[in-house]
Amino acid sequence: MRLLDKAGAMLMVCLEGKLGMDDGRMSGAKGGHTRRIGCSRWLWLGLVTLLVGCSGRLDNDTIVHSRNPVKPGELLQTDVDRMATLAMRNNLNSLYRLMNKLYQRNPREWRKSGMPDRAAAERAIHHAIENNQDWPTLGGRRDIAALDYALSPGFQGDRVAAFTYALGSMLVTAHGGRTEFYLTDSFNAEFIHNAARNLEKAAWMLGQRRDAEGRLLLLSNEVSEQGSNLSYAVEFGKIVARLDLLTHVLEERYRRMGANYAQSLLLLNFLPVQ
Repeated sequence: MRLLDKAGAMLMVCLEGKLGMDDGRMSGAKGGHTRRIGCSRWLWLGLVTLLVGCSGRLDNDTIVHSRNPVKPGELLQTDVDRMATLAMRNNLNSLYRLMNKLYQRNPREWRKSGMPDRAAAERAIHHAIENNQDWPTLGGRRDIAALDYALSPGFQGDRVAAFTYALGSMLVTAHGGRTEFYLTDSFNAEFIHNAARNLEKAAWMLGQRRDAEGRLLLLSNEVSEQGSNLSYAVEFGKIVARLDLLTHVLEERYRRMGANYAQSLLLLNFLPVQ
């Protein structure tokens, strides 16, 4: 705050034209020029500092004032359950953003679905993933089996829908078939870790799989002279990072359960009775 106050004060002095003036007059061409340069530097420093400070406060205010009220179901969740639920929701949202981006670059795909528009195609995929339903064009395949089939040259349906559904069903399967988690639920850290690795492979496959004529099955990331678009890789990276973090948290929780039990035996004390 002191830095912000000083920067703000210096900024006001520069704006009022008081810096570089001697009793309201220029003391000389050379001296005045030097002082004007100094004023200019302080002006830029003040602007940058104030903008950074203000942006930090805005971000903090956004975090503080965007808290959702506690829902009754959250009383049946541990901290790890709540974290896993939020991570799953964020991962699915990232997946849906990927789907939207893929449809934008591959508009021919949603037209294969028979839906009236792209939004309807996206809603259908949402519904299938969220309700753990099969996707018609995948012939009952799910998770990794569906993923390999969706990116095979022989697949003839809406490839974006199939690819998105395959990734979504894999995430849900790795979490025990659930998207929300409570006290009675358990996790397998190894499955969640494997899902992260599968996503990395899927991102690679997306940029490599081609048809018989050498064309990419789906357009995604692009690096060219006209510009770069790596937003697909960014969303994949977010999902992988959340999965890896949850894996580490789960491993640490199980490790600490054993350590806490050992501590309770080693540090066994009688309880006071008065």
